[in-house]
Amino acid sequence: MVWTLILIFVISFVYITLNTLRFMLTMKGYRNLAPILSVVEITVYVVGLAMVLNRLDNVLNIIAYALGYGVGVRVGIIIEDKLALGYIMATVILPDTDSELPKTLRSSGFGVTQSKAQGLEGQRLVLDILTPRNQERRLYAIVNDAEPKAFIITYEPKYISGGFWVKRVRRRFRQ
Repeated sequence: MVWTLILIFVISFVYITLNTLRFMLTMKGYRNLAPILSVVEITVYVVGLAMVLNRLDNVLNIIAYALGYGVGVRVGIIIEDKLALGYIMATVILPDTDSELPKTLRSSGFGVTQSKAQGLEGQRLVLDILTPRNQERRLYAIVNDAEPKAFIITYEPKYISGGFWVKRVRRRFRQ
């Protein structure tokens, strides 16, 4: 009985962890890996669901499945965060138009496009920075150390082509 509950929990956990990862891979454009993962995912799902549906009279089976599902979502998110797949685009807005931050970022391996903009309270320096997601925390640390009043917005671009990225950036961050 206990082993059945553990097995149901583990199957549900594995299924939803794979489901979460497959969904994130799909959203990030991994067109070959996502379908392969989905084959494993659906196989695990069918086996686990069959175990629960064949024993619906035992509420503990349903609870074990639900707990495995919840824990699987959390673990899937943690794994995806550790993998840090894809890229982010960061827009950093600085109150000081003479800031040395662009130079600091460039010397740290980041590609920076800078421009001046007019904000509500005057001139601002705007930095656009494209970086692998695995460098995101490092980028935030550098910006916050140099310019604690910086306004930072990030998003994930869907398509990247040309420019600084084609040859140099991928090499820089592999070290």
